[in-house]
Amino acid sequence: MCVNAISVWRNVAKVWLVVLCLVVLTSCSSVNHMKTLRMFPSPNFNERKYPVSVLVLHYTAILTCEESLVRLCDATNEAGRVSAHYLVDRDGSIYNLVDESKRAWHAGVGSWAGMNAINDCSIGIEIVNAGLTADGKREPFPDAQIDAVIKLCKDIQSRYPIKYVLGHSDVAPQRKQDPGEAFPWKKLAEVGIGVWTDNFAEPKKSVAEMLAGIGYDVSDIDKATIAFQRHWHPEAITDGATNTAGRVAAVWQLIRNNREMK
Repeated sequence: MCVNAISVWRNVAKVWLVVLCLVVLTSCSSVNHMKTLRMFPSPNFNERKYPVSVLVLHYTAILTCEESLVRLCDATNEAGRVSAHYLVDRDGSIYNLVDESKRAWHAGVGSWAGMNAINDCSIGIEIVNAGLTADGKREPFPDAQIDAVIKLCKDIQSRYPIKYVLGHSDVAPQRKQDPGEAFPWKKLAEVGIGVWTDNFAEPKKSVAEMLAGIGYDVSDIDKATIAFQRHWHPEAITDGATNTAGRVAAVWQLIRNNREMK
């Protein structure tokens, strides 16, 4: 009982420490006319092995920004130390936790298009969002938050040759669901962040071959298909829409054309 009480009070103290820091923290820099970029260093990082070419977007699955900061900056968590380069709150506030030149610990085990060291070549952006609400529905992303994510991504793209803009579920389909089918990937693609199509095409290969061609790990084809739906065919999850194979074919063709143009 005493050990449990001590653990609870330690967690409470961590939350209050974050709250205190947020109160006294002032702007250190501004990026591309975004809301003030707040520096909140996490000790959870190491050196990169590869240059940046990927953006990975996550949701925190934690209710508040303060709790998210505690988790992303905790160097003692027995469940595993994690971090991200940026955290975006619901009101559009942005926190810089790890310098972009360093390797943040956000993606874990995963792969995309033959790349296995995702943390080494990516910048990770955590978005404060609970994931599922109490009634089992996806929490929507506020406009202010998405506007900040867009501005942050655009700024990063202006400084790095970003080849892929992905969700955590894209690079780790067997383990992850974030940022989920409620995330507005289409809105991002409309301003040049990632790719999107509303079209369907006649499949010329098997779904597994096309998903692998897009970049997915298809060792579990069912989970790879669901991950694809969360990103490029969300209505298949939210409304039971059919013809995912046709959307896979359209995205596969779009990405193949983009690669041939570069």
